[in-house]
Amino acid sequence: MEFQWYPGHMTKAKRQMQEDIRLIDLVIELLDARIPASSRNPDIDALGQGKFRLIILNKADLADKEATRLWKAYFESKGCGVAVLDSRSRGGMKNVSEIISRLCAEKTERDKKRGIKNRPIRAMVVGIPNVGKSTFINSFAGRACAKTGNKPGVTKGKQWIRLNKNVELLDTPGILWPKFEDPQVGLHLACMGAIRDEILSPEELALELLRLLSDLRPGILKERYQIDEDGDLPRMLEEIAKNRNCVKKGNVPDLGRAAALLLDEFRGGRLGSITLEIPESKGA
Repeated sequence: MEFQWYPGHMTKAKRQMQEDIRLIDLVIELLDARIPASSRNPDIDALGQGKFRLIILNKADLADKEATRLWKAYFESKGCGVAVLDSRSRGGMKNVSEIISRLCAEKTERDKKRGIKNRPIRAMVVGIPNVGKSTFINSFAGRACAKTGNKPGVTKGKQWIRLNKNVELLDTPGILWPKFEDPQVGLHLACMGAIRDEILSPEELALELLRLLSDLRPGILKERYQIDEDGDLPRMLEEIAKNRNCVKKGNVPDLGRAAALLLDEFRGGRLGSITLEIPESKGA
């Protein structure tokens, strides 16, 4: 199954970001720490050329710690500032402030020499849908100033947020890109909820996720759902339905409910800290 999603509002959002970039000093790009390569929008690289760059490896509490360490080193080797965060807590936000100050120190010094005082650093916050941009902004600001939700498409338009006298953030809608050349990218994005669930077949996506998890973390499905990992994916989903009491009238397995349960538990980290990509295996 091929996963693609690029609704019309994303074209409009991208156009707006291209207009706003001239106002920006720093691009803060949030990546899902479980899929750092797949969650990196190639259009952002073109958009942010000539700007300071900060990569946030977000939702790191749901990712494998060693894989996250490798990704942090990888992006730092490319000249980016990198912060590792779980944006649901404020832990690590002080580190983000310090990295922003360090990255933009040259610009701040240049402003001083020109007699420009107290001009805040302007940062654009970008990322794919449902990566946690608005939650990150609220945690950074210490107050609810950006709308949040656990579905893609919550942020509909741009929003300027003054954090303090030193930093202003521009929140932007989550955008993807017109075509995923690698089918694995679309699959990984769908598994993490970056593609709207309503346009997908939950059962087909769940079968693909079962295959991924069986290959990547053998035994984890048996431990969580008491099923045999024998490669028969439809049977495995059916067993999950039976073991978790996802049944219809007549004791018929409800595969739709079982698929939704599997996806929800995976996305919420209840299957453990899992990263689907490491730098050596992806040309990030």
